[in-house]
Amino acid sequence: MWPQFAPLRLPLRRRLQTAAVLQWVFSFLALAQCCLLLFGVLLVGEGWALAALYAAWLYLDWETPARGGRRSAWVRRWAVWRHFRDYFPITLVRTADLDPRRNYLFGFHPHGVLVAGAFGNFCTEATGFSELFPGLTPHLLMLPFWFKVPFFRDYIMSGGLVSSDKASAAFLLSHEGGGQVAVIAVGGPSESLEARPGALTLQVLHRKGFIKMALTHGAALVPVFSFGENELFLQVSNPRGSLIRAVQERLQRVMGLALPLFHARGVFQYDFGLLPFRRPIHTVVGAPIPVPKTPHPSREAIDELHATYLQSLVQLFEEHKAKYGVPEDKHLVLV
Repeated sequence: MWPQFAPLRLPLRRRLQTAAVLQWVFSFLALAQCCLLLFGVLLVGEGWALAALYAAWLYLDWETPARGGRRSAWVRRWAVWRHFRDYFPITLVRTADLDPRRNYLFGFHPHGVLVAGAFGNFCTEATGFSELFPGLTPHLLMLPFWFKVPFFRDYIMSGGLVSSDKASAAFLLSHEGGGQVAVIAVGGPSESLEARPGALTLQVLHRKGFIKMALTHGAALVPVFSFGENELFLQVSNPRGSLIRAVQERLQRVMGLALPLFHARGVFQYDFGLLPFRRPIHTVVGAPIPVPKTPHPSREAIDELHATYLQSLVQLFEEHKAKYGVPEDKHLVLV
């Protein structure tokens, strides 16, 4: 059967949306490798002096990703992100006001394949985060590995991405005067192996490090559910216990990165490619859970707050699922 090709005549806005998402997918999958290659070419070629200067800068700037990063309001407001938003489209939904005098830890669910909702909402201003939550500065936590890649690290920091190590989260959540939001995809990269249309499995039952971090610094916990996040890509069947899943989990333990075998649509045809489907994402930010500052929380305190968080997360999902197209008989599966 012949593939279904895109019409030749499409509005310019649709072309721009596709181009915006294409560059985003490229950034996720190949930009880091390109930056590393560029640095290598400069180092062994005539640009060695520039590479040496950058290496010196990298040495001096090494801790920045764990100390709030280096965001750029200009980059976050690029027009390309508005086209990126409109491709799906992505909508940020506020359900409660957040006091800018406090620090917050947002638990983002589900991870999805490429965390499109988290990026669009918290690394750009395309969905109006600053207008919805005035006085708050969001930071999306990302694996520390990526901040070691020359040039690439500076680009991702400009959008508000920071390292996901403990020191980085502690720096944000202990900020005097409040106003800082640390956004963590609680399920981590391993949850991306579950991401496929209709999936509602969250890896959260045994994820308690973020709970301990919130208690240690007295940061309010906020559950966030991104409806539509798992609808963007298809994934090769990889049930638990299968050879494919075993290889993926082994690679994740070795590399620290999950490698989901995903596909969706192409640039000029709709049947196969690495671009996500045009399906809406509604990222719903729940009400804050007050957290008392407990510098040395006990296991009981962690377990109690974890249970409260799960209850709030499930309630958030159940209250909004019908509005965003989830059948009434579908429920979250927490593992």
